[in-house]
Amino acid sequence: MTEIMTGGCQCGRVRYRAEVETDEAYLCHCRMCQRATGGVSIAFANMPQAALTWETEPDWYGSSPIARRPFCSRCGTPLGFRFVEGDTIDIAVGSFDDPGHFRPHHHFGVESLHEAWLDTGALPRERADAYQPLTDRWVAAIGKTPE
Repeated sequence: MTEIMTGGCQCGRVRYRAEVETDEAYLCHCRMCQRATGGVSIAFANMPQAALTWETEPDWYGSSPIARRPFCSRCGTPLGFRFVEGDTIDIAVGSFDDPGHFRPHHHFGVESLHEAWLDTGALPRERADAYQPLTDRWVAAIGKTPE
């Protein structure tokens, strides 16, 4: 069943609507994605380009001779990946307004995978909204903590 989902960049300048047919997503560990995001991996949801409507057009970076990446030049949010030739696009799961819809189904680019970052279930966990120095900074800056 198709579900209409929305998303965009951190500052809100770039927005999109996507017709999503599955909860399937994947983690890409390739060096290109690591460099493009600054992370050890990125979660992507793949879909036909025709299923995605940019309400505000993103900026595009030609990250290689075979691929382009949408992003927001105002806030720097990486939004996805697509081949120059092809009819699908990968959208960054974290850029969806409800990223909890998606579930990882496979890993890609495993030649660059960092094993230490996969099984983190035993690490201590701390809530951002319970970290008083951060909460104090937000309250001083805008009078409340962000939603």
